[in-house]
Amino acid sequence: MNDPVLSLSGISKSYNAGKPNEIQVLRDVDLSIAPGEVVALVAPSGAGKSTLLHIAGLLDTPDAGLVHIAGEDMTGRSDRRRTQVRRSDVGFIYQFHHLLPEFSALENIVLPQLANGTPQGQAESRAMALLDKVGIAPRASHRPAALSGGEQQRVAFCRALANAPGLLLADEPTGNLDPATSDQVFDTLMGLVRDTGLSALIATHNLELAARMDRQIRLEQGCLVPV
Repeated sequence: MNDPVLSLSGISKSYNAGKPNEIQVLRDVDLSIAPGEVVALVAPSGAGKSTLLHIAGLLDTPDAGLVHIAGEDMTGRSDRRRTQVRRSDVGFIYQFHHLLPEFSALENIVLPQLANGTPQGQAESRAMALLDKVGIAPRASHRPAALSGGEQQRVAFCRALANAPGLLLADEPTGNLDPATSDQVFDTLMGLVRDTGLSALIATHNLELAARMDRQIRLEQGCLVPV
């Protein structure tokens, strides 16, 4: 049996630890995501879902617990190794696209590949293939300001998949879009995920979108509960 792509064991996280205003955000969280599985993380704003995603993606460290990515225990790993794993094995999507405004859509997808050591020509070919998959290859030379909100987010999806990660972490990936565009863009995202066999943890408060994923979990008072 293949290792889970992501495994969280006993994850706890507090802010202002030991102080009167201490806030415990996560309490002994366990989560395992199988290869190819798409999991919806359902929680309102402020419930701690972004903190959980940041810990899962090695952008933050827990106070207690273990994070395994593709079977590797990341506990105590050096900053360099954590950066390597984050760059090559994990893709991130946020509510806002965070594209670099001075670069074209194509260049925004090429740059993370160059940072990961991919040759320029190969990076450009992959970027164009990804843009074609999401239906906006003709917009490759446009900068973000010349793209619609839905197009910008599609480019962000492509950037997240640029280095062919095994795990995708998405924080309200369509939350910045109107309902009609949100549905279309979410369809695009799910198509990409299924086509590439990715595992994904997608945070959303949209129950209709959550219902279209393989499994739903809810974050309540710092604990994960099945929906």
